[in-house]
Amino acid sequence: MNAEEETTPEMSATAKVRPRDQLAREYDQLWSDFGPSLVRLASSYESEFQAREDLLQEIRLAIWVALPRFRGESSLRTFVFRIAHNRALTHMWRRKRAGVAEEPQDIPDPRSSPETETMQRIDQLRLFEAIRLLPIPFRQILTLALEDFSHAEIADILGISENNVAVRMNRARKQLRESLGSKKG
Repeated sequence: MNAEEETTPEMSATAKVRPRDQLAREYDQLWSDFGPSLVRLASSYESEFQAREDLLQEIRLAIWVALPRFRGESSLRTFVFRIAHNRALTHMWRRKRAGVAEEPQDIPDPRSSPETETMQRIDQLRLFEAIRLLPIPFRQILTLALEDFSHAEIADILGISENNVAVRMNRARKQLRESLGSKKG
């Protein structure tokens, strides 16, 4: 048995140790495929640039550490987003415990652009701000839904039932509509 085929007691009998260069390629491909979605996920938790970058680094490290244990019991996308959401929750709890305020900030758009692009950006910022103000269970559901995850995938990522996903989704949409509606005018 060579080093590439060795298994550890913690791993299932079907999981095999992949060589480091193969893991590095898988990791690079994973960031190529899911990077923009993970940036948006981090943006739903953090409005401040540096805090968002810190969260992304935590997510990157957590995925790198967990990738060798991926056994294909779910899709890679589900596996990655479950790690990312868990890391984001831990990040938020640490910041809250440290007394860091979770106040939304206005993020100016530094680009000079046509009016429609500016309005779209403002709407997007309002949406992210409104999502950040939602309770974490609702924030999770909406963030994953915006990334086109199905109810089943969201349930798998968050470890809840599909019915619970549907209930949270309805409540989250209602709160989001109320929040965005109250900011108009």
